[in-house]
This record gives sequence, C-alpha cells and structure tokens, in this order.
Amino acid sequence: MPETTASWRGFADYAPDGRAFDEMVSARGLVRPHGAGLVGALEALGPAEIAARLEAARQTIRDHDVTYNVYGDPRGMNRPWQLDIVPMVVAPAAWTRIEAGLAQRARLLDLILADLYGAQRLLHDRLLPPALVYANPGFLRPCHGLSVAGGRHLHLHAADLARTPDGAWWVLADRTQAPSGAGYALENRIALSRSLPEAFRDCRVQRVAPFFRDMREMLHGLAPRATDAPRVVLLTSGPYNETYFEHAYLARYLGFMLVEGGDLTVRDEAVFLKTVEGLQPVDVVLRRMDDGFCDPLELRGDSSLGVAGLVQAVRAGRVAIANALGSGVLETPAMLPFLPGLCRHLLGEHLMLPSVPTWWCGQPREREHVIARLDDMVIKPAFSRIRREPVFGARLSRRDRTALIDDIRAQPNEFVGQTALALSTAPVWAGAHLEPRAIVIRAYSAARGDGYAVMPGGLTRVADDISSPVVSTQSGGGSKDTWILSDGPVAPVSLLAPAGSAVAVERAPKDLSSRVADNLFWLGRYAERCENQVRVFRAVTSRLVEAASIDEAPELATMVRAMATLHLVPEDAPKSASIAELEAQVLAAMVDETRQPGLRDTLGQLRHVAWLVRDRLSGDAWRILNQLHQDLRGDVEFERAGDALVLLNRIVMTLAAFSGVEAENMTRGHGWRFLSAGRRLERGATLATVIRAMLPKGGSETAALWPLLEIGDSSMTYRRRYFAHASLAPVLDLLIADDSVPRSIAFQLQALAAHVEGLPRDVDAPTTTREQSLATRLLQNVRGADVTALCAARSAGRPEPLDRLLTETARGLSELSDTISHYYFSHAVSRVS
Repeated sequence: MPETTASWRGFADYAPDGRAFDEMVSARGLVRPHGAGLVGALEALGPAEIAARLEAARQTIRDHDVTYNVYGDPRGMNRPWQLDIVPMVVAPAAWTRIEAGLAQRARLLDLILADLYGAQRLLHDRLLPPALVYANPGFLRPCHGLSVAGGRHLHLHAADLARTPDGAWWVLADRTQAPSGAGYALENRIALSRSLPEAFRDCRVQRVAPFFRDMREMLHGLAPRATDAPRVVLLTSGPYNETYFEHAYLARYLGFMLVEGGDLTVRDEAVFLKTVEGLQPVDVVLRRMDDGFCDPLELRGDSSLGVAGLVQAVRAGRVAIANALGSGVLETPAMLPFLPGLCRHLLGEHLMLPSVPTWWCGQPREREHVIARLDDMVIKPAFSRIRREPVFGARLSRRDRTALIDDIRAQPNEFVGQTALALSTAPVWAGAHLEPRAIVIRAYSAARGDGYAVMPGGLTRVADDISSPVVSTQSGGGSKDTWILSDGPVAPVSLLAPAGSAVAVERAPKDLSSRVADNLFWLGRYAERCENQVRVFRAVTSRLVEAASIDEAPELATMVRAMATLHLVPEDAPKSASIAELEAQVLAAMVDETRQPGLRDTLGQLRHVAWLVRDRLSGDAWRILNQLHQDLRGDVEFERAGDALVLLNRIVMTLAAFSGVEAENMTRGHGWRFLSAGRRLERGATLATVIRAMLPKGGSETAALWPLLEIGDSSMTYRRRYFAHASLAPVLDLLIADDSVPRSIAFQLQALAAHVEGLPRDVDAPTTTREQSLATRLLQNVRGADVTALCAARSAGRPEPLDRLLTETARGLSELSDTISHYYFSHAVSRVS
C-alpha cells in the first residue's frame, strides 16, 4: 500500500523530529500505509470530538479506578493511569516478524534458565562468564536443581521493544521474574475500543483475549496433582506494590484468587490457602512478586511478604510456580551481549530480534570500549542490588564523567554500557493538537505447547514530555493501546466457555480467604461508620443553618456533645460561645485530615480497605466509592454551613447507593455475610453510644429526641406511628427494642445472630461457639428489656438501668467483633464456648 497524503485539519502542527523514526508519518511527511485508516477516522472526528472521546476513555479509567502506585509521588500513592486516545498501530507484516522473534527469544531464555539451574554446561563451556551468574543476586542457589512444572522455567515473558531511526526493532530489556503490564494493556484495550469503536472495527484490530485464554489454560495445565479443577492463585506483595491494580484486575479477569503471602501456608510440603472454612490445597501459584521475597525461610529472611516453606514445596513437587523461582537471573542487561552466541549454540539459529548493543564492563576489552565511547553510551547498573538511574554519558560534566569512570574501573562487574538509541516517536493528543513522544512497547509471550504464544498487542509506554528521551511510568509517562492490524476479518473471542458447551451447575460459595473476609468485615464497618458520622454532621449542620444563636437551638448542645464523644469535634466544642464559633469548629472538623477517627479519616479507611478487596467488588460499587472520594477530596473547604449541608446530603445518598449495591447485588455467600455483619455491628454499637451521649445526666431530654430520630433515620416512622411530640419512651423503644425498624439496635442484633449462625462451623467443635453465645445473649438482653420501665426509672432520677443496657450492648458488640476476628481472621482462639 503506498503512502497517502492527509489534510491533518486538526493536527497541522504535528512535527516529528527527523532524527527519529516516527510511527505515523514518514520522513517525507506522508502518513504511513498502516496508519491511514486511523488517521482517516481521527480526521472525521475532528479535534472537539477527539477531546470528548479522550475524556470518555479517561472516565472509564476513573470508573475502574485504574492506578499505578508511585512511591513518594506528591499526587499520592494511587496515581491515576494515563491513557492516550491515539493508539500505537503496527502493520501485520511487521508484527509477524516481531512475533516470531519474541517466541524464539522466550524459548532461548527458557533453555538458559534450565541450564543455569541444572547442568550448567554454559558456564563449563565458557559461553557465559561465571561472574555474570554467581555475582548476580538474581541467581538463587537454593533453587538449583529444583524440579519445574512441565520441565519449563519460563512460563511468561515480556520484552521491551524500541525502534531505531532506520526502522529496525531492538529489544531493550527482558522481564523474566513476574512480567508486569499485561493487565494495563487489557484495560487500555477495553477503554479505547469503547471510545473509538468505529476506528477499532474498521482498522481490523486483532483481539488480545486469545492470549489470555491460552495463558489461563497453560496455568491450569501446570497443576502437579490430577484434578479437573486445579486451584490457581495469583500471589501479590500487597496494595503498596506499584502495579497492585493490575494484580487484582488480572486475578478477576482470569478467574483466579488474589492472595498475599499471609493467605498461604505450607503443611507437609504442600501449599494451602487459609480460608474461613479451613485449609484448601493450592496447585499453581502465578506470582507477581520478585524471586527473593517469595520464601523468607530459604531466600530473603528479612521479608515478610512471601510464604515460608514455598521452596521446599516446589522441591517436593507439590506446587507449581509461574515463573519458576530464580528466573530473575536473566533480567540483568549484562546478559544481552551473550544472547546471539547462546542462540546459535542452544537453538542452532540466529537471533531474530537483536538486543540493543550492550557491553558488560566485567570483561576488560568491553570495559575499555565503554569508557572510550562514553559520550555515545547509557550507563546502567548490571544488577538490581544497585539503585542507580541510567546515566547518559554525553550529559555528564567533566567532574561527573571522571567520577563515573573511576566507579566503573573500581567495580567493573556492576556496570553495563548501552548504545544510546534515538527512540521512535508516535503522536500523542496534547490539549487540542498532536505532538510526537518517544515510545517503548512491552510485548508479552506465554508458554503454549512446545513453544510460546505472543499477545497480538502490548503495553505501549509514552515519554512524559516531548523533549524527554526516557520512557518511564515511574517518572510520570503515559500509555497507549497497541493495535496490531489484521490482513483479514477479525472474529470476536471471549475467555468464557463457548455457547452450547456443557457447564456444571454450582451453587457452593467460592473460597474465601481469612484476609479477604477480614477486609470485607471492615469494609462493612467503615461504610457504616462513615454513614453514621455523616448523619451526625448533617443533623448538626442543618440546625446551624437555621439558628441565629445557640439559645435558639437547644438541640445543638446535646448533639455537639455526642460529636465530641465520637471524636468528630474537639472536646471543648460544646463550650462554644456563639453560633459562628461553633459553625467554624464543625466545618473545620468535617474536612480535618488529621482528626482520627474523623470523617476524612474514615473515608480514607473505607477507600483503603475497599482497595484491598477490589477484585471482589463490582464496577457499580467502585463508581460509588470513587464518587465519595471526589465529594470529599483534599481541596474541599466550606465557608458556610449551607454549603456543607448540600455535600452531606449528597454523601448520604451515595452511601445509600453503596448499601443498596451490597443488599441487592451481592451474592449471599460468606463474603457478604462478613460484610453485612460488620455493618450491623458498627450500626448497633454507634447508635448505643450516641443515645448515651445525647441523653443528659440530669435535666430534660426533650432537646435530644428529634435529633436522635433524625440520626436514626426514623423520624417519619415516629410521626406516622404516634402523630405526637417526641417522648422518651416511644423514641427509645423505636431506636432500641423494635426489631422491625432497620436502624434499631434490636434489628442489628437480630441480623447479627442470623449471620453468626450461618458462618462456617468446625465439625470437630459441635457445641455452641463463642460468637453464637455472645450474639444470643446480646439479643436476649435487648428483647427482654422493658424500655418503658427503663425510661420511667430515668425520669424518676434513676438513669443507671438504661445507661447500663446501652453500655453493655456497646461493650458486648465490641467483644463480638474481637471474637469473630480472632477465630475467622487470625485463628487465634478456639471456637468452643
């Protein structure tokens, strides 16, 4: 197909640097043949519509809460994922060559790993220098001789690809431990195919779903025991890992359970998952954790992220690990210059995809070459134990140049020199125009049969600035979807079983790990705690709006006293002398990030614990949580109570939506039971505490009654039932003892008793469990209480019986929470009462 001209009506100022290869426009300024379809589609849209489509794609990213954790980032740990609207397009013929080269490279690296952890003939025959292996912290001596599933060490491989000014593709780096980014590539595809559906269809873009289908089948096939349903888990180092979103996303997409090291245990040389129903065997571990952290017993003793005894379980052949432990030895750039010779030796073939020209300074001749050509080099650490940023020799001052040369000569094994490549560029939408940015493609391979399947796509990373020669997500770079075009029609593919195939009916709940159950329990508690706090703030704020002085709103004193008891405002807030002073304190407390447990803090805890179980939450649930985050973001401040009241009303509605998603959409398994139990427990304990705080020790309680009904969301019920002024006994009967009222204490205790009864039980402990005994006792205490008599006694000057009922209820709920946590989450106590 010949090059074609394009009017570029909206992109007239797109001007690639002629010194680098541009993926869209040739050196003559003409659109490259494979880009004509996309350019035509963008031209038809126009700048305004392109901007709208980009915002739609970014909204999808926000809705899915796609993030990339960057340590020390001023924008926070969870940086929103950056996606460009213009995809990276690769012609079919070009990709065919790349695909063959990637599959060959993966086979080669697998053979190298097999030799290094086996016979080590490559070292014996001097095809690899011993220092490149034995001085490499990625070479794990405890893993030498370990059996590997299917005789394969490398199940997943990623390579960073770059194109040089002559149009040739080079490999910059190999990822062989736990290649990251495939999940982000999948999310990019979903977002962009929805934002540019016409272009995606007309350009005949190859689907990526077959790759993930092959990947899932490959992992199932690694199971060492014969079973029709092997248990595969995805091992993550936790929510502070930079790509934790991807871990959760991939686990959910592939149908695997997301686990942390603490979720697994090794017993009798086998790996088990700790669930609320006991230990369940694990067959395959897809790890997203670096080698050394996987087993503190035999690898890194200073790490608590992994699973003690995991290496021995692999040694015994009781579990399969993908990728095999120790595969990180190949991630050193010092390995690159040896790959052409190793390819000829092991495969009898020439290396199809060359690596960027690299020299390991551990060899004298190569070291002197790097020093002599330093201006043309990028100097990198050879091994991961050295934390150094790449250094461009041409940018060094004379002093820094001398210091670097001294370092290289002093520790030559620790450095490599690579030719500084001028990376190819691709158009990025920047405001209202296109501008060229340097790009690198991360491409993925997965073991299949005797070879490897290559994803027809990948993660294209983009430099963060038009002048930057470095492409780094850590440094703020963005990403693109990668479109591999097809020569013919593209059929839709799904990971789901094909229509018409037999599917066994299953109603049993899936495995629920103790950690996930714990987090769901606290998700319920924090959601309810947040709602309780918002309702209290709203009740106070609505009166601040209406009152001209404290004397005109007698309810304020008792309500602010309750807020102080809940630590929402300073303890001296009830002593405020004026409405203005009280209003300022309440509004400041509402947005105070340092107050614990304040509203901001509770919202942060809610978001954090939801993040820990994000693979368990629906898209609707995430959209609701994101809305909460936006409603009370860091820059929100209020000058008037009226402004705060509008926001509080909106937050109550958003929390009600989250509660509705839980109540109406969540499967009634153990996960829902723990979440709902946490919510009921928190609601009951908080209401008991608020009632105690708002009823004065002496004097009239009239001022507290309507606010209590409002906080308990029972005002309409009271009016409809009594059609009278608020009176102590009927108000408290409604809020404490009436089990038909969804926000009463009795309703919470009744629901808790049912939840506790439905929790998993140990067949070896048939007697009543402690949590059952506690829940039953609390429910009986409230059901047996004569609220009318307790209120009469209080009016007669004896508040102790009512106060004791509320105190014992709150204390008992706290004890019930501890008992559930100890048995189901930490397994610290026996269940027998």
